[in-house]
Amino acid sequence: MAIDELLDEHEQSRRVQEWLRRNGGGLIGGVALGLAAVAGWKYWQQHQAQASMREADTFQTAMDSVDRDGAKAAPAVNGLPAGTYRSLAALRLAKSQADLNDSAAAIATLRGSMPQDTTLRPIFERRIAQLQIQSGKAQDALASLTANDGPTLDLRGDAQFALGQVDAARESYRKALALTDVGSPQRKLIELKYTQVGGTPAPSQTP
Repeated sequence: MAIDELLDEHEQSRRVQEWLRRNGGGLIGGVALGLAAVAGWKYWQQHQAQASMREADTFQTAMDSVDRDGAKAAPAVNGLPAGTYRSLAALRLAKSQADLNDSAAAIATLRGSMPQDTTLRPIFERRIAQLQIQSGKAQDALASLTANDGPTLDLRGDAQFALGQVDAARESYRKALALTDVGSPQRKLIELKYTQVGGTPAPSQTP
């Protein structure tokens, strides 16, 4: 090997050592931060998994309490943190309360656990409206319904019919039919109600 090549290698080695002396602390710190970030991420994931398991266990305990104690399980359900689990448990509790003809308690339960989820919220609104119609408060039921899907429009028609608003009910049932699949079990019932208020389902609407 030529002497100049040896000198070049020596010079390169010296430069590397100098660079490490100048930047070694930062390099080690960066590696340490990276390792800490990875460890923190894994800890967070584990913490979230454990928290989810605890929520699921608490939810199941509340559901078991409703199945066992019925309406007396209200404290267990109301003690759940706000979210999907509480909403689902509230639906079960409200049913137990309604079965005891305590519509006021059932409505309060549903309102107290009203979800923000766009899928669950209309279900709560319809259940509240059903209870209000059954309690002779059809006007309140109309105010409770905000969605424009088929089941909601169907129920809106029921409330309007209960109030003697036949023309409005007919229009609601017509719109509900337009949004209800031909093969839906609910469709026949909507058609019957639509006919009852003077509507005539189009041939293409009839399964």
